[in-house]
Amino acid sequence: MNDFFNEAIWEKAWKEHGENAQKKMKSAGVQPSNAFDHKAKMFNEQSFNEAGKKRTSRIMSWLEGQGVQFNNASVLDIGAASGVFSIPFAERGAHVTAVESSLPLVELLKENVAALAGNEVTIIPEPFENIDVIASGWVDAFHLVFASMCPVILDWQSVEKLLLCAREYCYISMPAGSIEISLINEIWPLITDQPFKKKHMEMGYLLHLLYLKGYSYESLISKETKTTEVSKEDALKEVLHWLKNHDLPTDEQVQKIVTDYLDEAYPSGKVVIKQSGRYGKVLVRLQAEEMYTK
Repeated sequence: MNDFFNEAIWEKAWKEHGENAQKKMKSAGVQPSNAFDHKAKMFNEQSFNEAGKKRTSRIMSWLEGQGVQFNNASVLDIGAASGVFSIPFAERGAHVTAVESSLPLVELLKENVAALAGNEVTIIPEPFENIDVIASGWVDAFHLVFASMCPVILDWQSVEKLLLCAREYCYISMPAGSIEISLINEIWPLITDQPFKKKHMEMGYLLHLLYLKGYSYESLISKETKTTEVSKEDALKEVLHWLKNHDLPTDEQVQKIVTDYLDEAYPSGKVVIKQSGRYGKVLVRLQAEEMYTK
C-alpha cells in the first residue's frame, strides 16, 4: 500500500508505459509527430461539421463553467490540429499560439485561420517536445495551456513542461480506457482468435500524480460516442493502420479478408463506423486554487 503513495514509483511506471507506447508506434512505422498525417482531411471535416462544433462547444462551456475566460487571454494550444479549438478560442477574443507538428494539419490550420478577421492565431509548425520553453520565453506566459487528446503527453515530465508554461490554468484531456470501434469489432474475429484486451490508459497516472503532488484541479470522466461514414477504401486503410498498431498482420491475405468483408457487409460502398470510449478531462488551477463559484 505504501507504493500507492510513492510519487517516484508512479512517475517511473508512467515513463516506462510512455516509452513502450512510442517504441510500439515506431516499430509499426509511425512517428508520433506525424501520426495523424494520413487522416488530416477527415479530421478537419469532423472538427468543423455540426457534431464537431457541438463537441468543441461542450468542452469550452465546461471550461467557462470552471471560471476560464477567453477574452484577451493568452492561450497555448498544443497539438492544435487544424484549429478545432484554436479557431473558437480566437473567436472568443483569445490570443492563441497554436503548436502543431503534422504538416498536412498545419496547412489546413493556415486555411482556417485565414478566415479570421485579425491576427489572433500564431502558428508554430513543430513538435512541442522539440521546443525549449525557457529559451522561447514561454515560462508562465499563458493564461491557459490547452492539450486535447495530444500524443505529446507521454509521462509526468511532459506534464511538467505544460505546467511550466501556464500562469493560471492547464487543461489536459486523453483517453481513459480502450477505444471501441465498431468496424474493428466486426473484423477482429476474422483476423485472430486472440481475445481483445481492454487497456487502462494514461489518465490514471495523470490524476494520481496531480493528487500526490498537491495540485488543485477539476476532473471529469465521461463516455463519448461518434459516428462517421467513410468510403470502403478509407475504411480498409483505417483497419490496416489499426491492425499494424496492435502488432497484427497486414499481409495480402489479411487485406483480402478485410476487403471481402467490406464488399459483403457494405455493398453501397459507404462504411458507417461508430467509435466510443471513456475520455478524461482535467483542469489544473495554478492561481485560484479554491473551488470556483459564480
